[in-house]
Amino acid sequence: MRKVVFGGNWKMHGTWKQTEDYLQHFVNCPLPTNCEIILFVPFPYLNLMQKSLSGSNIRIGAQNMHSEDKGAFTGEVSAEMLLDMGCTHVLVGHSERRSLFLEQGKFLNAKVKKALSKGLIPMYCIGETLAERESQNTALVLQTQIREGLEGLSHDEIARMYFAYEPVWAIGTGVNASEEDARQGISVVREAIAAMSSSRISEAVPIVYGGSVKTSNIASYMAHKEVDGGLVGGASLKADDFYMLIQAGIQGR
Repeated sequence: MRKVVFGGNWKMHGTWKQTEDYLQHFVNCPLPTNCEIILFVPFPYLNLMQKSLSGSNIRIGAQNMHSEDKGAFTGEVSAEMLLDMGCTHVLVGHSERRSLFLEQGKFLNAKVKKALSKGLIPMYCIGETLAERESQNTALVLQTQIREGLEGLSHDEIARMYFAYEPVWAIGTGVNASEEDARQGISVVREAIAAMSSSRISEAVPIVYGGSVKTSNIASYMAHKEVDGGLVGGASLKADDFYMLIQAGIQGR
C-alpha cells in the first residue's frame, strides 16, 4: 500500500508568534500515525520548526530551493541550508513558482536532482492552467511536466520522490476540481511516471491532490485509490483546521 501524505503549504503567511502558537497546539493534537505529515513553512520559521518539532513525527518542508550549492544567488537558499534547518522535504515546481517566477523545464529538473543528491525528498508539483484544460491539453501538459522534471533520473531516484497534482485553475480560486478530475489527472501522472521508470515504481510513489482542498472535500478526493493525500494551502494555516482535514482524509481513505 502506498504512503499517505498530507502537506501543509503556508505560502507567504504567518508571523513568528502565530507559528509558535500553531506548533505548540499542533504537536499536541492526536495526529494519526498511519500517514506522513509535512509542514512547508516560510524560510524565516524553519529554525523555530526545527526546535519545536524535535522528537515529533511531523516533517519539516521548505517551499523552494536553488539548484546550486552556493554562489551569487541573492535571495536564494541551498539544499545544505535546508538540511541545517532540519528539512526533510522540499516543494519543486509549484504552479506559483512556474507562473510568477518563470521556473520551467531544465531548472526544475536541476532542483529535483540536487534535492535527491543531498537526501531531501522533492515533492514535485504538476498541473494544467484553465486555458490548457479548455484546449483539452491536460494530458499533454502533465506528461510534458513529468518528462521534464524526471529527465536523467535513475529509477531508484524516481522511487524516492513524492508528487502533487494541482490543477492551476483550482488553486486558491475556490473552484474545486471534481473527484473525477482529480482521479483522471493523477492517473495520467502515474502513467507518465511509469514511462520514465516502471509500472512498479509508478504504483508505489505517493501522488497527492492539491487545489482548494478543505475539510469538507478531502474525504471525497481520497475515496479514490489513486489519491494518496493532499497538498493543502489555506486550510493548513490554522492548526485545528489542518488537523480536522487530516482526520477527514484518513477516514475517507
